[in-house]
Amino acid sequence: MSLLKDKNVLITGGSRGIGKGIVEVFAENGAQVGFTYHSSQQPADELVASLERNGSKAKAYKSDASEFEQAEKLIKEFIEDFGSIDVLVNNAGITKDNLLMRMTEDDFNQVIQTNLNSVFNLTKASLRPFLKQRSGSIINISSVVGLKGNPGQANYAASKSGIIGFTKSVALELGSRNVRSNVVAPGFIETEMTEKLEEKTVQTWRDAIPLKRGGTPHDVANTCLYLASNLSSYVTGQVLQVDGGMLT
Repeated sequence: MSLLKDKNVLITGGSRGIGKGIVEVFAENGAQVGFTYHSSQQPADELVASLERNGSKAKAYKSDASEFEQAEKLIKEFIEDFGSIDVLVNNAGITKDNLLMRMTEDDFNQVIQTNLNSVFNLTKASLRPFLKQRSGSIINISSVVGLKGNPGQANYAASKSGIIGFTKSVALELGSRNVRSNVVAPGFIETEMTEKLEEKTVQTWRDAIPLKRGGTPHDVANTCLYLASNLSSYVTGQVLQVDGGMLT
């Protein structure tokens, strides 16, 4: 069953980690996929080649989601390449963790700019196409940290919490035009980044999760698939936690 057959999807930060998982699951379900990368061209090219070998239409765009002009250019190019945009997944994000006492103004601003401003930039740039066709699904990747906070992540928590408030406001504004806006809030997801941590530390986190395991990028991607598809046609303004029960 191809839940996203003939849908054109744009995903920011799609060359690795959670973003890559979303790209792969969406392509497997019939979507035509464009995704952005910031600096890692080789993984992006390899992902496109892999998707094309499996018969999917895919394209990688080098773009900085935190820059509004680049976001506008990206949406324009995407529509020129694919004909329309049906689903936008705002996934681009960074961390610059530190205790507040040691956190610099630049550390705070960079995280807000990349994680939160990027969501505004891409959503704003895609509004006209969505409103014109009177349909669309916007999926913003937040975090359970945006719901509960975390020591050493005041900047990250602020950005991810801001995404939730932004998403709910957009859902209220655009609902009458059949444009939906939802949040996915992952918990502890095992990616290339967590592979660098000590196994004992990772296992301690797993043990504290009711489902007794870390999540995978595809766990997050499958939730995004639901929100991108017509299965969620009456769902907007919601926060779906993908955390194995961590925040219950």
